[in-house]
Amino acid sequence: MATIRITSYGTGHHNNPTAPDPVVIDTTVLHNPPDDPTVRTALTQLTGLHPDVAAYVLATPGAHDFLDTAVTAIGDRITRGEQHIDVHVHCYGGRHRSVAIAELLALAMHVRGHHVDITHRHISRPLLPSRTRHAA
Repeated sequence: MATIRITSYGTGHHNNPTAPDPVVIDTTVLHNPPDDPTVRTALTQLTGLHPDVAAYVLATPGAHDFLDTAVTAIGDRITRGEQHIDVHVHCYGGRHRSVAIAELLALAMHVRGHHVDITHRHISRPLLPSRTRHAA
């Protein structure tokens, strides 16, 4: 049984976690609630811990394959015999996409019998100005 330490964070805060040779998962390709005017009001003040936010992120075309690829990357480390694996899951702000995916990864690894520790580094930080969103 491996021990997996998952850390979600936002690269926009400029204090990324450090670890030797982590599995790095970039969730910026997934839908981001603050960037979508159709859900911005309803979802932006929530986090990736909320089921509506997680469902929104997972509704991105290809999101399930994305998640499967991340689980496989971690599984490959376990297959090679690594007992302690750091997983860094990031988006820009660290409140929505990275949190939702980190939680799903934690669940996937837990049901496979691994010990999982999870930290959401920036979940309580204020929203960052989006790099892609235009004022509405």
